[in-house]
Amino acid sequence: MSWYWTSAGAIASIRPEKPPIVNRKTNASENSIGVSNVIAPRHIVAIQLKTFTPVGMAISIVANIKNSWPVNGMPTVNMWCAQTMNDRNAMLFSLAFVFLFTIGGFSGLMLAIAPADVQYHDTYFVVAHFHYVLVPGSVFAIMAGAYYWLPKWTGHMYNEKLGKLHFWASTIFVNLTFFPMHFLGLAGMPRRIPDYSTQFTDFNTIASIGAIGFGLSQLLFVLVILTAKKGEKATDRVWEGSHGLEWTVPSPAPWHTFTTPPKTRIAGESFE
Repeated sequence: MSWYWTSAGAIASIRPEKPPIVNRKTNASENSIGVSNVIAPRHIVAIQLKTFTPVGMAISIVANIKNSWPVNGMPTVNMWCAQTMNDRNAMLFSLAFVFLFTIGGFSGLMLAIAPADVQYHDTYFVVAHFHYVLVPGSVFAIMAGAYYWLPKWTGHMYNEKLGKLHFWASTIFVNLTFFPMHFLGLAGMPRRIPDYSTQFTDFNTIASIGAIGFGLSQLLFVLVILTAKKGEKATDRVWEGSHGLEWTVPSPAPWHTFTTPPKTRIAGESFE
């Protein structure tokens, strides 16, 4: 689960002017996820354990509470982003992370029900579930972080139109790839097979087209990086809601960042 905490940290850092709301529900759900995964770190393949259903339910429910509750940290952060960062690419990838990760969480609830999992187990439904968790939970978070800090790294603003094209292509094709796998699993297509029966051809063809499109859409991200230096000069505090020491220094940050220990994170915000 180390990838999850890294991704959550990146998304939570993309914050606008107002601070995020982190309440007891947020803290409790975060702690519950950690405890649940210590008990059954391989909950997907733990069908033999007597704790499969309660532990699987716990992991799925608390993950969905954290990502879906209207007053929780990350969704609230992203709703503020919609107001203060307009439709910036970092905000778009953050929102996609929340919604797509939640889809993976809801399918996890289905897999946690042991009687129903008799049908789902070792089918492509499981593949759809963990890819909806892993791809938005890692790749989309990486993209959000990259678009957020890219002006700070390069000292220039990237091409927003090209970035939006990358976002929409990635979002459409990732769903085109993995959503049909739910239907394949419900129809009985097993995992880990070299070939499949002809009745599964249609959905597999759609998934293959989506996978090729998702891979090719990442070339747009490469193009964004290659053309980043051609944009306008970035300010020290690139985004309105940026908080942290990196936003108090020029973009890109100088080799020797501070000659004296800093006293503020941003203008008017002290460490005390």
